[in-house]
Amino acid sequence: MPESFFPMISRMRYINRWGLMRNTQPENIQEHSHQVAVLAHALAVIQNRYFGGQVDPGAVAVAALYHDASEILTGDMPTPIKYDNPDIQAAYKAVEAVAEQKLLSMLPEDLRPDFADVLTICDPEIHALVKAADKLSAYLKCVEELKAGNDEFKKAKEQTYAALRENPTPALGYFMEHFLSGFELTLDELN
Repeated sequence: MPESFFPMISRMRYINRWGLMRNTQPENIQEHSHQVAVLAHALAVIQNRYFGGQVDPGAVAVAALYHDASEILTGDMPTPIKYDNPDIQAAYKAVEAVAEQKLLSMLPEDLRPDFADVLTICDPEIHALVKAADKLSAYLKCVEELKAGNDEFKKAKEQTYAALRENPTPALGYFMEHFLSGFELTLDELN
């Protein structure tokens, strides 16, 4: 039987996000993971350049690429449900851990250690940067939807922005101060 890890990873494009909300532009976890990887890489570079960080931006980007891989098996749990109740949150984390182990089992045994750290982010600095980038990506989705006239994302944008402002990661604050407003612009305004 062929190894199934990479064919399974390629199925990320079939798992849609924002399932409880009307979307003008659907977003799947493959698209989302790419954006999170770009943002997490940027945060790592900023953290190293301006705030004394010592993290490998490449390792951060790779961890971000795989950060939602377990959702291939679990589906995307909407944030209001996932974080509404501590029991649900703990149960979902346990389900994610089982899914991560299932994905690892789809690799040849000698490759599993190389992918374990990207499926289950153990380094706290990498984890913090990926989580910040993940939240930033959610905020940018809200911005896009509002720009398209979809008021369904108004409250989500406010809540996500508040969560970003509370995040203590200095690189995130820098990114927000220097780059965030550009996402509100049109293509003509960016040129």
